[in-house]
Amino acid sequence: MQQGNLTALSITIFIILTVVLIGFLAGRDKATRSSVEEWSVGGRRFGGLLVWFLVGADLYTAYTFLGLTSTAYTAGSLAFFAIPYSVLAYFISYFFLPKLWKVANEHKLTTLADYARERFDSKLLSSLIAIVGVLMLIPYICLQLSGIQDTLQVAGTGFINVKVVVITSFLLVALYTFFSGIKGPTYTAIIKDVLVWAIMLFMVVSLPIMHFGGWNPMVDKIVNEAPQLLTIPTEGPKGIPWFITAAFVSSLALFMWAHAATGVFTAKSADAIRKNALFLPLYNIVLILVVFLGFIAFLVLPNGTDPRFALLALIQTSYGGIGQGLAYSTIALASLIPCSIMAIGASNLFANNIYRDLINPKVKGAKLTMITRGMVFVVIGLALLFGLVFPQALVSLQLLGVSGMVQIFPAIVISLFWRNQSREATIIGLLVGLAVTFTVYSTGTSLGIYEGFWGLMANFAAVAVLNPLFVKKAKSSTNAVKNYLFEEKAKKVDVLRKGA
Repeated sequence: MQQGNLTALSITIFIILTVVLIGFLAGRDKATRSSVEEWSVGGRRFGGLLVWFLVGADLYTAYTFLGLTSTAYTAGSLAFFAIPYSVLAYFISYFFLPKLWKVANEHKLTTLADYARERFDSKLLSSLIAIVGVLMLIPYICLQLSGIQDTLQVAGTGFINVKVVVITSFLLVALYTFFSGIKGPTYTAIIKDVLVWAIMLFMVVSLPIMHFGGWNPMVDKIVNEAPQLLTIPTEGPKGIPWFITAAFVSSLALFMWAHAATGVFTAKSADAIRKNALFLPLYNIVLILVVFLGFIAFLVLPNGTDPRFALLALIQTSYGGIGQGLAYSTIALASLIPCSIMAIGASNLFANNIYRDLINPKVKGAKLTMITRGMVFVVIGLALLFGLVFPQALVSLQLLGVSGMVQIFPAIVISLFWRNQSREATIIGLLVGLAVTFTVYSTGTSLGIYEGFWGLMANFAAVAVLNPLFVKKAKSSTNAVKNYLFEEKAKKVDVLRKGA
């Protein structure tokens, strides 16, 4: 590792501390901490633009930029799978997220597990979804840790103890998340997203000019010297079948993550959610260009460069202290802010759907709010510990996390539209999907298909086969959420028909 740049390190630390301070200031109103709903979803008062910044900060993390560059550096165009999956995810979300938001708003639900509990009258299903959500989020939060650790390691080699600074940074994030709730990462997300757009666009314009004289010479050099970067393998463990199924599964899983749902539930209207589905694909402009940064790194960096540091090494090689500092701080913020939102999502799941639903159903609101906020320290602490002890397992576990999270799709999304979906079939389908996913993953028998695809197909099959056994009970059962989703809609249709 090269000697760090003191100017770059100073700028990075200054911007991080400034943004953390803004996070604290965002929560200075005591109302922010008055209830779980206020702390975790901001009282559902965020307009379309704030939700756009929040969800964008939530989904486009340091792992997105560092991981995509690393994948492009080693596997070429396989990295482009992130583009169709996110576009497909937003298209699908347009049809179900507004409906889910309306149910959550009407019945004061703050997590997907809350929705499952009320929709199916099942604390067991709610707790299963919460456990899956928390377990899958820990490696994801670890990856944010890894992102800032790598950034500070490149910027601060020879000047700082990286582990101490990383632990301090995440402790500060935990404190401002505990204090400010969702308002902290929301307002700091604006700074992070503006920096992402500005710095990434600057890099994709300047780097080809600096190293090749422009985009056309760069593309010509790729075609002549590294044509393998421009194609997707037709066979092998990660060929076209993997590309297609990975994009499909990832698209269905995107809004099943607790942090993504948290961002959605902050919206003040269903219309704000629809607008987000239309405008979030704009972030793909940045993603496409980030993939090309991986190609540039392949051509510019010396052989033997660790792919994990490809983007950071490219920045260090290409820019002076100020340019490095702005780029490093952007990547660091893309670690810290999503970490805060993820911690809120995981804490909310634990407090509401594990502690309250299983351990202490009679817990009072004020105590539940404090437990939810306090869990931030536990979640981030576990992520820190896990990341320091098992650093090599993070990427594979996060990819497995996508395969795990998609298994709740039938319980959440299908149930919004299928009145007679039974609780029993849904629970068994979820368990079967998880079992198949982990079996395929652990035995390496995916046959070139994304592991989560096999699990999801097994999940769907189990629900389809078993639902008829319990459909009579499902038809006769009713509750407030089912009435809201189906009976009230049926009444409106009936009134319209009579009026016609």
